Amino acid sequence: MLRSNSLTLTGRSVILVLFASMIFPAAADEPVAANGPTTDERSPDELRGAITPERAWWDLRHYRLEVRVDVEKRSLEGTNTIRFRVLQPGDRMQIDLQQPMEIRSIDFDGAALLFEREGNVCWVEFPAPLEVGADHEIVVAYGGTPTESANPPWSGGLSWKRDENGKPFVVTTCQGIGASIWWPNKDHGYDEPDDGMEMHYTVPADLVAIGNGRLFETTEPAEDGTRTYRWLVTQPINNYCVNLNLGDYVRFGDTFEGEAGTLDLEYWVLRDHLEVAREHFREAPRTLAAFEHWFGPYPFYEDGYKLVEVPYPGMEHQSSVTYGNGFRNGYGGRDLSGTGVGFLFDFIIVHESGHEWFGNNVSMKDAADMWIHEGFTNYSENLFVEYHFSEKQAQDYVIGCRRLIRNDRPIIGTYDRNESGSGDMYYKGGNLLHTLRHLLNDDATWRSILRGMNETYRHRTVTTVEIEGYLSERTGLDLKAFFEQYLRTTDVPQLTYSIDGNTLRYRWENVVEGFAMPIDVTIDGTERRIAPTESWQELKLEMPIESFEVDRNFYVTAESAEASE
Repeated sequence: MLRSNSLTLTGRSVILVLFASMIFPAAADEPVAANGPTTDERSPDELRGAITPERAWWDLRHYRLEVRVDVEKRSLEGTNTIRFRVLQPGDRMQIDLQQPMEIRSIDFDGAALLFEREGNVCWVEFPAPLEVGADHEIVVAYGGTPTESANPPWSGGLSWKRDENGKPFVVTTCQGIGASIWWPNKDHGYDEPDDGMEMHYTVPADLVAIGNGRLFETTEPAEDGTRTYRWLVTQPINNYCVNLNLGDYVRFGDTFEGEAGTLDLEYWVLRDHLEVAREHFREAPRTLAAFEHWFGPYPFYEDGYKLVEVPYPGMEHQSSVTYGNGFRNGYGGRDLSGTGVGFLFDFIIVHESGHEWFGNNVSMKDAADMWIHEGFTNYSENLFVEYHFSEKQAQDYVIGCRRLIRNDRPIIGTYDRNESGSGDMYYKGGNLLHTLRHLLNDDATWRSILRGMNETYRHRTVTTVEIEGYLSERTGLDLKAFFEQYLRTTDVPQLTYSIDGNTLRYRWENVVEGFAMPIDVTIDGTERRIAPTESWQELKLEMPIESFEVDRNFYVTAESAEASE
């Protein structure tokens, strides 16, 4: 969506051992340790954001969501059939559904289960602990008038809009607040349905309901004036990526010949926007070509790719990227970088499609690690520019976006509380990765790292620690202090230097203990790599030094010692 070991070039063999367990974590269907307290004295934030004992004992396998939309009453009624596998003995399950939505009943093997509401959580009681290894289903019936979004996509809920012709235009958004704001589920990022999901949307027959994945059935109009659209996702999917879009849609399509074969492209837009969309959405296959080059094959060939018009800027709903940028380049008529480069592409198509790789394919386990979604996807924007335009313009773009970095609080949020970090996860996250690329100074290896990341963690949920370990192992760099500096502090490294005749003295200031990042500089027109530490280092040249400049591709500041005194 729309922010103390030294770092050296040695020690690769040691890092391989240290990070092996991080790079190859436990399979998704193995037991997951519960986080936080085990009593009922838990805050709503803990119940929402932690892997509670009532979540940890079962593994999510499949959702079958069936929803009837009443546009006039602005209400939903439906069921969610949840298939799960028992990982360890358990007889008390946590299902999430946010008020004012209500759970009507919960069925298990033809019998009603007892349940109790506690705020936005439903505690479900089974008659006895279920057998480890067995697969079961519960059917959760629910309904009510869901929260309306005040400012989509930044606030969650339903948006009950009208299009230019007065016809209903209804959409869902729920990143951050959680999918349980409109349907009942296991609302935590660590567990995705291994076997995918079905979405059955029953809506007024003169409208079209768009979900994720592929449309596999559309019913004939019923006597009550409704019809049902049935969508199928075959791959694991984030809860917040599941969406419902209802409107006077028309469809056109295309194909993309990609690395994994022929990818089906679908475009769903309002009827009056068909012609402008046919022209403007040519940006989509260009975007896919750039990202397949950098990141590897599109992760969801089985479920296709589509752009869906919505009445808000856009979001990264898996295989159903939503779009509301007015069929123009930039972002809402602006260039985020202030360089002019942002007007070379449609920000929403590029950014939200980038999330198919980072966010939807490689997904965070905990909201505290949301920078994995947003930092890598922000970085994907300048990779798109580099692929289609030039390396200099790409650098201009990512460096230009530094003006949006606030350094108000760390990028990493609070674990087990559904609390993400600073919005700097976007622009600082992108510049962190741009800096790491130039630190590595090997573009072929860097590209293989990005592609390998999408293969290694394909359709999986990950932690920052795992990503740090992967990048350290693949670059051969000890990156502990690097990530500590950029992810967990608000301080920008400062290269302090002095020049005395032919002698350059330099050191790092404003850094965590052990920070020793090498950096590229230009001295009198000659590019060099120096290796500052927290202690003064010295470089003597044959001739007096006339000019000194730090490579702009490193996200640091530089100041002469004389100026700082």
